[in-house]
Amino acid sequence: MQNKKSKKKFYIWSFIFIIIVGTILFFVFSTKGKDEIIIQTEKVKRRNITQTVIATGKIQPETSVKINAEISGEIVLLAVKEGMNVNKGQLLVKIKSEQYEAQVKQQEAGLNSQNTSLLISQAQLKKQQNDFLRIEELYKKNLVSKQEFDASKTSLEVSEQQVENQKFGIEQAEAALNQSKESLSKTTIFSPMNGTISELPIEIGERVSGSQFTQGTHILTVADLTKMEARVEVNENDVVLISIGDTARIEIDAFPQKKFNGIVYEIANTATTKGFGTQDEVTNFEVKIRIISTKENLRPGMSMTATIETETKQNVLSIPIQSVTAKEDENENEYKNKKMKEIVFVVQNNSVKTKEVKRGISNDEHVEITNGLNENEEIVSGSFKAINRELEDGSKIKIDNEKKKNKKKEEDK
Repeated sequence: MQNKKSKKKFYIWSFIFIIIVGTILFFVFSTKGKDEIIIQTEKVKRRNITQTVIATGKIQPETSVKINAEISGEIVLLAVKEGMNVNKGQLLVKIKSEQYEAQVKQQEAGLNSQNTSLLISQAQLKKQQNDFLRIEELYKKNLVSKQEFDASKTSLEVSEQQVENQKFGIEQAEAALNQSKESLSKTTIFSPMNGTISELPIEIGERVSGSQFTQGTHILTVADLTKMEARVEVNENDVVLISIGDTARIEIDAFPQKKFNGIVYEIANTATTKGFGTQDEVTNFEVKIRIISTKENLRPGMSMTATIETETKQNVLSIPIQSVTAKEDENENEYKNKKMKEIVFVVQNNSVKTKEVKRGISNDEHVEITNGLNENEEIVSGSFKAINRELEDGSKIKIDNEKKKNKKKEEDK
């Protein structure tokens, strides 16, 4: 009986011992796993880096003329069609001209009447001048009264004023006639340049409106489609990186298999703002890129994306762009606003050490390091979570670059 009790106690204590040992081992191994952060690494290498700015926009002709009505009337002739090539001076459109012809005739008649009136007034002036000279001689000889002399002088002055008024009236009539002739000339519209009719939104019989004070109805647009450009909107933070002469690679949605070359030739000085005064406010600057010789039939309004190469550096130290993160500078006085510093995690044995770095230019994948690292140093390149949240100076790590290799293989496929 005693033997059975001893065996039972043995089993109980053995079971308790196993549980305790298992708990200890579980705690040790689980703690060890938690201490190690799985990361991927790369070495600091020298590369050629080209900094770029990406912007979207539309294809447009470099030169185009939008023709608007400068007078009002009915379209009675359309001598062209959309897409038609035209030469400078070629007839494009005629607006009904009868009322403007009538105005010209009316103004010519008015001018003739003014000229006739001037001749009559000049004849009267001549007579008054002769009468005044005769009265003046008699007055000097005391043969006429001062009253008669003053009356003659007044009549002369009145005649002189009438002649001046007639001359002023003629100037007004001539100006009105010239204006009527100009309006009449605007009933016939000729092409201002060699090009193509890129827009023609009107039809024969439609009425157009226009004047010298307001922008009239849009009639058509003539464009030189042999010289095309890309017009893109660039954010205010990026436009300062762009210079005249920068090279651009242009992708046009209508030609997905081809890239076009271009050169920046104009940067707007004035910004365009969208959503002013709202949280969605955006300030952009228009940048024009001349497309270099292409055989494709580019059309105005095609959507495109431009990658503008703003700067290239050869053989510079670089690392993956995601390797750089920002941390608070612990050396700053706690009573001041702490500054942020840019760091990378350098691999040392089975842990990492933080190093402050200074960045230069960057592309989509890599960033230039101007200070803080040496060539061939091994730095942490992933994961994003590890770099930005988990890692600290002295953190224990486990390197797993197989995941990165498998991902690259999948991308290469």
